[in-house]
Amino acid sequence: MPFFRLCRKVLACHVAKEHFLIEIGLVMSLYESALENLGIKVAVLLPCYNEGLSIRSVVSDFRAVLPDADIYVYDNHSTDNTSDEARAAGAIVRFEPWPGKGNVVRRMFADIDADVYLMADGDGTYDASAALEMIHRLVHEHLDMIVGTRLNIYSNAHRNGHAFGNRLFNTLYRTLFGRLFTDIFSGYRVFSRRFVKTFPAISNGFEIETEMSVHASQLRMPIVEMGTQYGARQEGSVSKLHTVYDALRILRTFVLLFKEIKPTRFYSLISTFFFITAVVLGIPIISTYMNTGLVPRFPTAILSTGLVLLGGINLICGLILDSVARGRLEHKRIAYLSYQATKVTE
Repeated sequence: MPFFRLCRKVLACHVAKEHFLIEIGLVMSLYESALENLGIKVAVLLPCYNEGLSIRSVVSDFRAVLPDADIYVYDNHSTDNTSDEARAAGAIVRFEPWPGKGNVVRRMFADIDADVYLMADGDGTYDASAALEMIHRLVHEHLDMIVGTRLNIYSNAHRNGHAFGNRLFNTLYRTLFGRLFTDIFSGYRVFSRRFVKTFPAISNGFEIETEMSVHASQLRMPIVEMGTQYGARQEGSVSKLHTVYDALRILRTFVLLFKEIKPTRFYSLISTFFFITAVVLGIPIISTYMNTGLVPRFPTAILSTGLVLLGGINLICGLILDSVARGRLEHKRIAYLSYQATKVTE
């Protein structure tokens, strides 16, 4: 591992356009040899929407680190010169007309065959020099996903609303789905083939990273988080994330995934709400009946009875859907095991 960290440090100088050409040439030859010795096919996936200002340098940076990898740029109906810049940098350019990052990821995962997949954004905020170490760890530690956590996310390229939302949703994720992740919205990830080919990719937009994290948590896949530098966007480049709109979509995804994966807990919460409300409304009626033998407020009594019935129905629904969810989980696990783990040439 020290070798890869040394290479990463020197390559970072290359990406930053420093003048260490002799050292870079030596390390690059070692890098190419190391990647070839892995005996694997690597695909770099870059979903893009109007990233014409930065995509050429992003492709060049990943080409410098992974010279033998296939680099794909999926243009999500851009209105600028994203595709021309990517093609000029040597990337394989494809198009996805359905808007939204989730739609692009679904298309990329379906179309591209490789042993290892590296996904990043096309805005130049992720550190390309970390790529080979991430791939090396995925292969040799027999992992299914490595998440490049953003070390300086709150100081670079983030509005205050984004920073607050990131903290809030990461805390909510750990509460609902477990403490496996600390940065669920990172777009810098490396995947095994069996992750990619068994990931359903239902989401349409930026909530796709949340779905990836939940998928890994549900199947208890071997994953690792690795700290990577996170930089500012190039001047003139604009974030595609809409603070309120996308936050509401992500929150909706949290609720839907929680319902699908943990239906007993989800419907038990609803059931508990109905039961508590029924008790609060019913206690005065019961107290009056015990003292006088009369039920003076029939509408409230009927409402309380209905709330108890609704609570019971929700509880039963949760128990039934828990069996359905368990069956779906077993099918997902069987599909996951139908793909071999990433193997290297010894």
